[in-house]
Amino acid sequence: MKSYGIAVLPGDGIGPEVTAEAERVLQAAGQRFGIGFTLSHFAVGAAGVAAAGDPLPDETRAAVRSADAVLLGAVGDPALDRAPRHLKPETGLLALRALLGVYANLRPVAVFPPLADRSPLKADRLHGVDVLIVRELTGGLYYGEPRRRDGSRAVNTLVYTAAEIARVARVAFEAARRRRRLVTSVDKANVLEVSQLWRDTVTTIGQEYPDVRLAHLYVDHAAMRLVTDPAAFDVILTENMFGDILSDEAAVLAGALGLLPSASLGAGAGLFEPVHGSAPDIAGQGIANPIGAIASAALLLRHGLGLPEAADAVEQAIRAVLEAGARTRDLAAAGEPVIGTREMGERIAGLILDERGTRKSERGTDVRASVPRSAFRVPRSNDVP
Repeated sequence: MKSYGIAVLPGDGIGPEVTAEAERVLQAAGQRFGIGFTLSHFAVGAAGVAAAGDPLPDETRAAVRSADAVLLGAVGDPALDRAPRHLKPETGLLALRALLGVYANLRPVAVFPPLADRSPLKADRLHGVDVLIVRELTGGLYYGEPRRRDGSRAVNTLVYTAAEIARVARVAFEAARRRRRLVTSVDKANVLEVSQLWRDTVTTIGQEYPDVRLAHLYVDHAAMRLVTDPAAFDVILTENMFGDILSDEAAVLAGALGLLPSASLGAGAGLFEPVHGSAPDIAGQGIANPIGAIASAALLLRHGLGLPEAADAVEQAIRAVLEAGARTRDLAAAGEPVIGTREMGERIAGLILDERGTRKSERGTDVRASVPRSAFRVPRSNDVP
């Protein structure tokens, strides 16, 4: 039996609850497909500060370096909002991404037909929506130096190199080749020199992919198009902060932030986490939606470990459960029955073990996979000019 070591970082707030269900689903997939998983837990975020005085403790750093993949819950705690920067949970998350070198963040957004009425957008605008946002993750304003606040004045620095842009652009073009062959690059090239470099570099890389169309949009226009004509997009490529904002905006298409997964990829182990935050207001109540975390586990199987059949089974089980009417509180319409975090995870895991259930879902839906079925190659650092 092939075995993989997964570093699990439950994190803060609802992170431990939703991560537990993602682990349950991974174990079910392992049981069905004869795959072994060693799931080891480590602290991050506020949990890391509580355990070791560091949002990314040394033990966690060592563990993620040696893991085959990393599964993360969520980080964030209002109690640390005014803490020094080095103790903020978000500082641990940024350090984790930099440590792993995961420069390409994939955020797929698709509309599940049974949940189309959960979106505030009209149904006719949601038909055919299947977007993959590729966000550069280890550069830009979030990492640029110098950064400081001095009384009434503050400074952040936006920096990108052509090499950083080129490597994430190649990820977007490779993904588009397995989808509808359209990359929309988002920038603010009319006012920002960094965006001008971004546009020029993406255009150059696009010439390596003559089979993929390339379009450019300013970020303000892209934000508008994302809600007025979302089906027009295939792969959206953008920088760190723009991608952070646009991917959260895209959650309105699916109907709930709790549905959305992400995969962060680079030269080594990948980092897989739901898009949502720690949601401390509902933590510990057993009502959080675990589907984003479970779908992130599917991305872990597909892109982190190269196990597309197991990933398919997880994604099909998610669709089958939703088609059968299972709803957590954030998904339920007025008067609909509501199930909790654990029950949703148990139902999805049960369908994975019941091969007939996932096959039925595969036959009964025409939803396209929101991440390409064939795992594409992530360019290594030595591929970058």
